[in-house]
Amino acid sequence: MNTIETKGYELANFDEIAGVACPCGSARRAFADVQDFPATVHVTEISEDAKLHYHKTLTETYYFLECEPDAKMELDDEIIPVQPGTCIMIRPGTRHRALGRSKVLIMVLPKFDPHDEWFD
Repeated sequence: MNTIETKGYELANFDEIAGVACPCGSARRAFADVQDFPATVHVTEISEDAKLHYHKTLTETYYFLECEPDAKMELDDEIIPVQPGTCIMIRPGTRHRALGRSKVLIMVLPKFDPHDEWFD
């Protein structure tokens, strides 16, 4: 069981959630099945070959847990350095990808929809 429903809270153990392939690398996604929570929370392992993509409706907030010393984030035509502790809110329509291996916590609002991943 990935999510445990209890009286006043939900609990997810990311060690028990299977990773799925995504444009960034591999994502483990929690709370997709929780009806009264408007988001999903992901722990994503970013690979070297992350693909530039965007979402038409989703807002993503990346919090960098771990990353290589020269890691960066591509946001539309801008490339910015990142480090553990960096947090970036990415609005719909913003083309983005992480550059360099990293591990990020991602909050997705509304809930993640795999049909809302777009590539140029």
